[in-house]
Parts: sequence; C-alpha cells; structure tokens
Amino acid sequence: MNTSEPINGLSVDVEDWFQVGAFEKVIDRDSWDGLTDRVERNCDEILRLFADFGVKGTFFTLGWVAERHSPLMRRIVDEGHEIASHGWDHERVFRLGAKAFAADIDRARKAIEDASGSAVTGYRAPSFSIDARTPWAYEVLAEQGYAYSSSVAPITHDHYGWREAPRFAFRPLPGSDLLEIPVTTATFAGRRLAAGGGGFFRVLPYGFSHWAIGQVNRQEQRPAVFYFHPWEIDPEQPRVADAPMRSRLRHYTNLGAMAGKLRRLIGDFRWGRMDELAAREAGHAMRLAA
Repeated sequence: MNTSEPINGLSVDVEDWFQVGAFEKVIDRDSWDGLTDRVERNCDEILRLFADFGVKGTFFTLGWVAERHSPLMRRIVDEGHEIASHGWDHERVFRLGAKAFAADIDRARKAIEDASGSAVTGYRAPSFSIDARTPWAYEVLAEQGYAYSSSVAPITHDHYGWREAPRFAFRPLPGSDLLEIPVTTATFAGRRLAAGGGGFFRVLPYGFSHWAIGQVNRQEQRPAVFYFHPWEIDPEQPRVADAPMRSRLRHYTNLGAMAGKLRRLIGDFRWGRMDELAAREAGHAMRLAA
C-alpha cells in the first residue's frame, strides 16, 4: 500500500439475498418477511473484516432492512462507519417518478436514522438507477438536504448505466452543492470498463481490479469508489431455482472466493468513508452542463 495515493471510497450496499434486482421478477416483495434473513450475519462478518484492517466504510442501507435490524445499524455507527440510504425497498428510481421517489427516500431516511441514531446525508440508488432518464432525482435529493449521491454507473450495461455521465465527481444541479460521485470505471483503448466492484469484482480475476484501481489512483490521481453486497460473501445463502439462468450465474458465481478477494483489495489500497471522500472531492467536482 502506498500512503501517498488517494483514499478510496469503501461502500457496502446493505440488502439481503432476496432483495436484489436479479430476482425481482421471481420473488415478490410481499413474501420478503417470510424468507430466511441473512443480512445481519453477513454484515457482522463485514464489520469484522473491516476491523481486521482498521478501515472505515459507508453502509448504504435499505430502509426496509434498517427498520428490522436496529441493533445492527447501531453497531455499524458505533464502530465508526457511515450509515447512508439505499432507498426503501430497492425499487429502481426510473420506475418511481419524482413524487414516489421523494416519498421513498424520505421513508427510508427516517427508518435508518431512527434505527441507527445517526444522521443520513448520503444516498445510493438501487442498481445505480439514476441516469439520463431521471434528472429530476437530483432536485428531490437536494430538496431533502442530501449532501451527496453515489448513484451513477458511467457505463453501458443491460440493467443500468449512464454512459455520458462524467467518470468522477460532479455537481448535477446549478446553484446546488449536491455532489454526485459515480462508481469507478477504468479506461482501455478508449473504452470505459466497469471497475467499481459488485459482480464485476467477483467474476473477473483479481488482477483486473488491482490494475483498474491502480490506474485511477496512480495515473489519474483520483480516488476510486468500490461497492459490494453482504450476500456476496455468503456462499451458503438459499438458491433461487426458478430465476433465469443468466441471473443465477451473475448472482452465485464465485461467492466462495469473495471474502478472500476483498481481503486482498483492502490490504492493497487505502480506504475510507464516502462522506469523507465527498468532502475531499467537493473541490474537484465539475459542474454538469445543462
């Protein structure tokens, strides 16, 4: 680890195995309370992992989870991590509309703050679902007093993506200090490559992520933003047999290797909370052209 390199943003999207976008068409939200809950055990393992390395991170949490796991929310805050919002129940922003989105993030924020005893100033959209279709989302976030969002994947993907968005922190609204901090991409031969974690990190060889974050830190002198989910370190989670094959491959591949890869990544680079990264990036942020 080179202590002269930027401090990267380490983040966890706190949702359980049955709340992911890959299974949204085969697992009804009304059934969630009857399914095996594994989010707390997995988050506790993540807290131990972070403690082993002495790093702090940000836990973007569903309000639905926070409402049911107040002691976990308190442990996250008590151990020095940031608690932030991932919306109420993982509904994608572009499916909500402005009014429903406002209600969703307000409900989630209240649940998370009540459970954790800590103020929420950061937001991450489920499945990075703020994109070119949802410019109104930033107005809603600003109206509700959020300091930053980390909701954009500046790539093309079959489930999400805003290819034209800046790769690094930007201000999406004129006259507002609200900051958007996109998840990390690297560049190769003029192409943007997803390099910020999740399934890409699980499936691809570790060397790719090491190269990509190294490129961002050393060549571009900018911090990376990395994310993963609690269920990604849980190879014993229930299997959803009736999900499409593609969804199952994306969700279950390399679950058993994830914890070891995370240990390598955390040990190889510098990491910190997203709110602290946002404060540092505020001076670098570009203004998004109208």
